[in-house]
Amino acid sequence: MSNATRWYCTREAVKAAVGMPGADLDSLLDSYVEAASEDVESFLGRRFIPETAIKYFRWPPLIGGGYVLQLDDLDLIAVTLLQAAALDTTPTTIVAADFFTEPVNSGPPYTRIEIDQSSSAAFESGDTSQRSIAVTGRWGYGEDTKAAGALAEADDGSETALEVTDSSLIGVGDTIKIGTEAMFVSGKNLLTTTATNSAALAANRAETTIAVNTGTLIKAGETITIDSERMFVESISANNLTVQRAYDGSTLASHLITQTLYAPRTLTVVRAVNGTTAAAHDTAAAIVKYAPPADIVEYCRAHAIAHHQQGRSGWTGVVPNTEGGAVETKMFGIWAMKQALIEKYGRVSF
Repeated sequence: MSNATRWYCTREAVKAAVGMPGADLDSLLDSYVEAASEDVESFLGRRFIPETAIKYFRWPPLIGGGYVLQLDDLDLIAVTLLQAAALDTTPTTIVAADFFTEPVNSGPPYTRIEIDQSSSAAFESGDTSQRSIAVTGRWGYGEDTKAAGALAEADDGSETALEVTDSSLIGVGDTIKIGTEAMFVSGKNLLTTTATNSAALAANRAETTIAVNTGTLIKAGETITIDSERMFVESISANNLTVQRAYDGSTLASHLITQTLYAPRTLTVVRAVNGTTAAAHDTAAAIVKYAPPADIVEYCRAHAIAHHQQGRSGWTGVVPNTEGGAVETKMFGIWAMKQALIEKYGRVSF
């Protein structure tokens, strides 16, 4: 099982936690995040970013009097189509008014579907009881999302480089959704903000206020680039940005007036992931990103950091420090986090 397009934390979150500047180790960190995300799904038997899919089930004549369909330890969020006699030439559609998703008081996720016994609907087996019930829907533990800006340019449905309005809200490894299409963010590249600085800047770390022509063109939390120096935007007041200079390992430099400010607002994406369908999207289309449970995100980030540290040690557990000594790194904290997740979310099989 590979979830190369379903990560539970971002590259940026890992780099921020360990204070790692620059892009030299990005590919390595990405491999650790992917491995951590696969680990989460493997030992918990759950997905925390939803998948749109058809799942097939055996006709349930002997369970619950024939009107209860157990979902084989799969997590169901919502049904879009329920069919009986699914392998027949003309399967029977069971309309939403004739079935319940259960348990009603704690789902989603749901673990079973029950026919409304006051209706005339039934789970029919058709020509064979095997794979006779087809459930099309969204599957996973949950589908919580957070607002993540909007498209800055229309998309024809096939582009893999999408321009967005706010780079601070989306990281590498996020799964975003525009309309009904889910996309995996595999990279970010610079795009002009069209803003320019309205005063020259000296190569001075204490010079942290940047006057720009239009402050609304920049978002707090973005990393902007002027010439080759990167700066983190801490806050914005009218047309003045308060920044951290020489950010992310870049070199402090002086800058002439009216230099263009860039931000990593071009997303490299994998289209139509997790069973969704690619579609065209208009300029200003709203973007959301999936938000897995906080403890799942925390474990994924910690797992990736721990493996990075272990890799630095050659998997001996001893990492040299800058003072000529060494620091011992251990995985005990990760194991404790893992056990807590198993107790909260775990299932025997996926």
